Amino acid sequence: MKKSKDQIGFSLQKVTTEQFAILEEFYKEGDDIQLGTNLKFGINDEKHLIVVILSVQFTQKDKPFLKLDAACHFNINDSSWGEFLDSKKGEITFPKGFVGHLVMLTIGTTRGVLHAKTENTLFNKFLLPTINVNDIIKSDLVMKISDK
Repeated sequence: MKKSKDQIGFSLQKVTTEQFAILEEFYKEGDDIQLGTNLKFGINDEKHLIVVILSVQFTQKDKPFLKLDAACHFNINDSSWGEFLDSKKGEITFPKGFVGHLVMLTIGTTRGVLHAKTENTLFNKFLLPTINVNDIIKSDLVMKISDK
């Protein structure tokens, strides 16, 4: 029987800023602004880590003026990792609810990184809005485990 997200032992190991840029030349006060987001996942089978990377890009006229990629690195306890792992298929499957929880934590962390990186600049007014994780994570996350 699969564990619920409340029964999975995990911890946040570290937060990294993978990319950050302010491109002032592409920003014009008063012009319409678009926000784009993208999610990426990675794993480290040896260390039992899953990494969630959220990319955020504020644009005007298809040109980005504020870019941020922030990553949360989560350690999954050995027993939970073992339950998710299918060695015969070379896959690991993380339950939808658990993945949603990790994504929600990553979104909040990214919001904080964005604030810290833009503090005391005119770009501090650009906030990452609330995002409905249920609109993003529709199923379990299945990832291939690379050969050693």
